[in-house]
Amino acid sequence: MFSALQWGLIALGVAVVAAVVLYNRWITARLQPRRARPAPEEGGMPGAEDPVLDERLEPVLHQAPGAEPGEAPAAPRPPTPLATPLLDAQFDAIVQLTADGVVSGDAVLAALPGTRRIGSKPFFIEGRPVDTQDWEFPKAGQRYTELRCGIQLANRVGALNEIEFSEFVVKMQAFADALQLAADFPDMMQEVARARELDQFAGAHDAQLSFTLRASRAAWSPGYLTQHAARLGFVAGALPGRMVLPASQPGAAPVLVLQYETQAALSEDPDQAALREFSLTLDVPHVPRAERPFVRLRESAQALAASMEGVVTDDAGQPLNSDAMDRIGADLEALYDALEARGLPAGAPLTRRLFS
Repeated sequence: MFSALQWGLIALGVAVVAAVVLYNRWITARLQPRRARPAPEEGGMPGAEDPVLDERLEPVLHQAPGAEPGEAPAAPRPPTPLATPLLDAQFDAIVQLTADGVVSGDAVLAALPGTRRIGSKPFFIEGRPVDTQDWEFPKAGQRYTELRCGIQLANRVGALNEIEFSEFVVKMQAFADALQLAADFPDMMQEVARARELDQFAGAHDAQLSFTLRASRAAWSPGYLTQHAARLGFVAGALPGRMVLPASQPGAAPVLVLQYETQAALSEDPDQAALREFSLTLDVPHVPRAERPFVRLRESAQALAASMEGVVTDDAGQPLNSDAMDRIGADLEALYDALEARGLPAGAPLTRRLFS
C-alpha cells in the first residue's frame, strides 16, 4: 500500500505532466500561422465562439462620399480610358517627318518597326490626320499630312545616351525611307544634354515609399493576410504574393501595393505557409495627390498592424511611430509641390512615363 506522501507525490507528478502537455500544445498552437476564418454561410449566424466572423468584409477605411454607414456601395462608373501619352517636346527627342502628299495609315502601320523600344527607352510614332490638327497614333483607314516620331529622353533606368540616340536615328531613317518621307533630326549632343538634365531632376524627385509590417507574435498564413487586407479594399494583383489598392479612376496606377513572399503564395498548402512580414508600397510619382496616398498608406499600415498583431517598421526594421510618419508625410508634400512646379504632377501621363 502507498502512504499518503507517496500518493501525494504521484498526484503532483501527474499534474506536472499534464501541465507540460497542455503548455506544449499551447506553444504549438501559438507558433502556427494564423489562418483565414471562413465566411459565415448565407442566411446563417456566426457562432458565439467566433466573433471575428461578424466583421464587415467590405473596405472600411475610405467610404464613398455621400454614402451613409451601412448603405450598399454605389454602382461602379463605366471605365474611361486614360489620355493617350502623346509626344512632348520637353520629354522626347522628336523627329519631324514630312511628305510631298498624303500618307495612308495602312502604309504607316505596314512600315512601323517591329519594336517600340531602343535599349531602355520607348519611342512613339504619331500622325496628324488631314481633317484635324490633333496628333494620334497611326490608324488603318486614316490619311496623314504629317508624321513625327520621338524617343523618351529619360526614365528610371537613366538618361538617353549617344548610342541609343544613334540607333534611334538609324531606325527612324529606315522608316522614313520606306514611306518616302523627309526626316529632320535634332542635334544629338543637345538632346543627350537635355536627357541628362531631365534624368538629374527625376533622380532627385523620385520616391517609392515602403512600410514593412512584422508579426509581433504568431506568424500569419497567406489566407489570413489577404483576408485582413481585403477588408481594407485590397484586391488580388496580377502576380502571386501581390495585392493592390485600386485607384478611384479605372486604368490608373494602384494607390498602394501589398507584397508578400511569392513562395508562400504558391505553396501547395497555403494554410501551413508562415509569413513573418510583408510590405506596403507607395510609388509616389504614379499616384495623384487627390488620392491622399500617404494618408491611406499610413491608415492601412496601422489598421493591419492592429488587427493582425504586428508592428509597422521601415526597411531596416526600425519601428515607425506617429512623429516619424508625420515627418515622412511633410517630406512627401514638398515632393508633390516640386513635381507640380516642374509641370509633372504625380499621376499625370507624362510623369508616369518619366518615372517608369
